[in-house]
Amino acid sequence: MKKHINPWIFAAGFGLLLAGCKISKDLEAPETAVPASYNQQATSDSTNLGALPWKSFFPDATLQTLIDSALVHNYEVQIALRNLEITQQSLRKARLNWLPDLGLNVGISSSQPSKNSLNGSLASQFIGASHIEDYTANLAFSWEIGIWGKISNQKKLALTEFLQTAEAQKAVQTSIVAQVASGYYRLLMLDEQLEIARKNLALNDSTLQLIQLQQEAGQVTSLAVQQASVQQSMSAQLIPQLQQQRALQENALHILAGGFPGGAITGGTKLAAIELPREMKSGVPAQLVSNRPDVHSAELQLNSANARVGIAKANMYPALNITAGFGLNSFRSFNWFNIPASLFGTVAGTLAQPVFQRRKLKTQYEIAWLEREKNVLQFRQSVLNAVGEVSGSLVKIENLRTEYEIVSSRVQTLQQATGNADLLFKSGMANYLEVIATQGNVLQSELQLSTLKYQQLNAGIELYRALGGGWK
Repeated sequence: MKKHINPWIFAAGFGLLLAGCKISKDLEAPETAVPASYNQQATSDSTNLGALPWKSFFPDATLQTLIDSALVHNYEVQIALRNLEITQQSLRKARLNWLPDLGLNVGISSSQPSKNSLNGSLASQFIGASHIEDYTANLAFSWEIGIWGKISNQKKLALTEFLQTAEAQKAVQTSIVAQVASGYYRLLMLDEQLEIARKNLALNDSTLQLIQLQQEAGQVTSLAVQQASVQQSMSAQLIPQLQQQRALQENALHILAGGFPGGAITGGTKLAAIELPREMKSGVPAQLVSNRPDVHSAELQLNSANARVGIAKANMYPALNITAGFGLNSFRSFNWFNIPASLFGTVAGTLAQPVFQRRKLKTQYEIAWLEREKNVLQFRQSVLNAVGEVSGSLVKIENLRTEYEIVSSRVQTLQQATGNADLLFKSGMANYLEVIATQGNVLQSELQLSTLKYQQLNAGIELYRALGGGWK
């Protein structure tokens, strides 16, 4: 007795056999050489301020409120979150690629063949009708067997694209946090400079009144009054300029927080009271790959390129598909659902091998490989840029700290000199030119000191962002 092999067993066994024949090997990310430290001195201290949550790095309550609002309402953040949701849906779909497709088909057809045709003559002879009807209801099954690692690479590609979008969302958050903090500190700087300008204007007013009294007494000429008046008007002009800059900065913060301009933003902390940590712990450069979202995203982009190489190579090899159908079929409607007479079933397996496609598949594979090599270079460049940013921020912080100490000492000296010049002028031991010059110098130095303080804080923000801080 002749035995027949079940086609389902044959197809499944053949699929499992081919599934073990994976022709695309997993490509590892290349090692990127990084220095042991950001400066000349080697260190093993892995403490990194970039690992701090942003609320720990920015303790000011007003600033925290602004950042919280920006992370909820800022449109760039919302767009990044939508992109993340889109790739998450694509990942869910890719994880089901190994499952077969199953569809329900119901069809009714009627045809009127020619009486002189073979179909027409057979219809009249066998069913006694001049037209042919067909009633079908079936479940259609189609399954592509995951051979050559194609489906697994498709899942890897979807996963890395999802993770890459997540890193992009983190990068947007770090940027928004840094922008809000920088804008807030600039607002505090402008508040301090407005206070300096108003204090200096009051001092100029007092000096001008005193010189006017001396002119009336014949002690000085009208030239002294004119020069004092010019000095007073220059100080007065500075106030509306600073008020305009403050209003524009306030509007920019409102927009960053996802709102329309309007409403005063008043900081509870003075600029001079905000201090950076004396030691800005930067850890070691090797931490940047995992800490910085843009560097990690570049690494994930390389993983995506690796998966595309595997898919392109698998496309050059045979594809195994199994199809099957099961249902009911009849040429008369009244016995369409007559079981088992109307039952039918089909099963088929196909192995399709590309033969001649004008080098299309090989070209796609070569392009995928070149794209991977390009992503290797982009990954290395991202690491290089990140190390450079951190190193530059550390140098900037150190030099700004030194410059701030120098200008701070000069301001203290000039403030003492202003008081002395005022007393000497009133006692007739100093002329008006010395008083005007001293007042002008202290104004410029105090404004410069305020600007340096902001630059110091901004350099700290740049270092925090460069180390990957802001997304936790």
